[in-house]
Amino acid sequence: MRLNSKWNRRGFLGSVGMIAGSILSGSILAPRRLFGWNRATAVANPPVGGFGRTGNPYEELGVTTVINCEGTMTMLGGSLPHPELEAVMTMAGRHFVSIPDLEVAAGKRIAEMLKLPDGYTALVTSGAAAAIQSGLAGILTGGNEALIQQLPDLTGMKSEVIIQKTHRNPFDHQLRSTGIKLIEIETTDQLRAAVNERTAMMHFSNFANAAGQIKVDEWVKLAKQYNVPCMNDAAADTPPVSHLWDYTNMGYDLVTFSGGKAIRGPQCAGLLIGRKDMVANALLNNSPHEDTLGRSQKVGKEEIVGMVKALELFLAEDHEALAKEWQERLEGISRELNKIHGVSTSFFVPDIANHVPHMRITWDAASISLTPQQVSKMLRSSKPSIVIGGGEGRPGLSMNSFMLQPGEDKIVAEQLSRLLREHAA
Repeated sequence: MRLNSKWNRRGFLGSVGMIAGSILSGSILAPRRLFGWNRATAVANPPVGGFGRTGNPYEELGVTTVINCEGTMTMLGGSLPHPELEAVMTMAGRHFVSIPDLEVAAGKRIAEMLKLPDGYTALVTSGAAAAIQSGLAGILTGGNEALIQQLPDLTGMKSEVIIQKTHRNPFDHQLRSTGIKLIEIETTDQLRAAVNERTAMMHFSNFANAAGQIKVDEWVKLAKQYNVPCMNDAAADTPPVSHLWDYTNMGYDLVTFSGGKAIRGPQCAGLLIGRKDMVANALLNNSPHEDTLGRSQKVGKEEIVGMVKALELFLAEDHEALAKEWQERLEGISRELNKIHGVSTSFFVPDIANHVPHMRITWDAASISLTPQQVSKMLRSSKPSIVIGGGEGRPGLSMNSFMLQPGEDKIVAEQLSRLLREHAA
């Protein structure tokens, strides 16, 4: 297949054979072809002149950097990559490679690292949202070239996806972008009645597990009973690390994760983990293939390689020690805030998404004449700018510390204490 050629039957069938054959047989490129870098070919990083010379390109553009107490929010740029990850991505950027070959090889390596069940592999996508769209597109079209080009026109394809009403959220736009109709249900009986010849998939939003009547383990059992593919969107649901394989072990056909959140991979990367045939068809519906719904969701060679390295680093981390460090940062801030009359703090860990230590900050309105919204806005406009969110459905402010850089917890404690003291009655 010529990667720069127009989409045609020869190129398409070549991709089908290459992707399906490589994934199903386990054939991959030799590692030296994927990571063909050595000290002799490395180019020293040149000094930066012009834009970027100050070391802070954001300030040069007039954009304020922030201290992030909200966590791995896409709106704030996700997370901060490990220096080692950046080095490997730089290596990858110095070579050309067949992107479909690279995707297959990276998927095989990821499956080995995660010890996925037999018959499962992975695809690096341009984020969890892209994984949702491409995964469903592959289910709808299979490996049929005409159907791939036809999306989102579903003529001749299945056209419905079943979802619990409480699992509806902005991210199901990626499902709807394929042209399907979402069928909302609430009970097991309603689900049984909803399954028909038009049902393409059953979709589960993992962070909403507690809200729905049908829980994560029962959902996949029902899907197996009716022989309907099922997907679990677990985008922000690491830690714990085990979530990377828990849902495939339950039997989910496809599971999605964000790469740029707690895994600290490239911000524009994600993972589609699932059955080899479905992952192969998802890739056919995705970049670099032309005339596909996912052509705009390009993920580069650097991000694909970076995702492999990020997972290697993530799996090797001492997550208990990290959680303890994050908790200690919060406790340090708490000690300063609790010195202020009327202010109190408490700690919690969200059940699923962003499952890390959080702190809730509340105060007596009679003691401090500010609302949580006003405090959040004032901190955002302060120097340095600090972003603290709402109370995760609770009163007051809520923050976590796992995206803070060294020393920033002290800055947060000082700024927040000063602000509350200035407005104390």
